[in-house]
Amino acid sequence: MNGMTTISGAGAVDAVTMSVMRTQVAALCRDLTSGKVLLITSRGTGRWIIPKGWPMADRDDADAAMQEAWEEAGAIGRVLADEIGQYDYDKLNENTGVIVPVRVRVFIVEVSELADKYPEAGQRSRRWVAPGKAADMVDEKGLKKILRSLPKPSEKPGKRK
Repeated sequence: MNGMTTISGAGAVDAVTMSVMRTQVAALCRDLTSGKVLLITSRGTGRWIIPKGWPMADRDDADAAMQEAWEEAGAIGRVLADEIGQYDYDKLNENTGVIVPVRVRVFIVEVSELADKYPEAGQRSRRWVAPGKAADMVDEKGLKKILRSLPKPSEKPGKRK
């Protein structure tokens, strides 16, 4: 049991804090030749993260993750598989000062190209690193676990339906 309860129309609710658990989607951008993953810095704190954002009404979650990869990292490619994992973190709402619990659904993106010009190019840094090094660089425990459990490049995840 993960301490979450579903309330109709509200999503998951943390049984301890009674806060509504929001959902985000993320792109774990990967170079399948080298096996390296692409990390970017967050705009607020400069922490190392993977591209992520809120679901989009006009896209499924995998396509929304791909859109975030483009906007935040300039990654061009394709989503390789269904969701490969989830992790939780607390997001500070900068407008209200309220901390919102978030569950992130992670999708692998096979990157074929990195653009020099993309929507958030001047706002973030990006770096290709080995998954183990990436796990050391990120703060979220669940994301560390996902990074450390990635298959080798020769062991591609199943194709997306």
